Amino acid sequence: MIMQNHDGAAALVKMANDIADYFHSEKDRTLAVDGIFNHIVRFWEPRMRRRIVAHFVANGGEDLNELARAAIARLAAT
Repeated sequence: MIMQNHDGAAALVKMANDIADYFHSEKDRTLAVDGIFNHIVRFWEPRMRRRIVAHFVANGGEDLNELARAAIARLAAT
């Protein structure tokens, strides 16, 4: 069951963490973060990207795992 939060970002956080889990086996951290970032840019709708960035800005990405947090931070910077 996906927990809902006030802005509906919980499902996006779970998705970002799942993508990061996939890339976790990549030994090169930069390549892993690049892979997560590229996946989100290629396959997520703009409104999904805006929502995860807004969520990241609001809480510092505390609910994202380390790789997902780095990728979303990069997305927020673009």
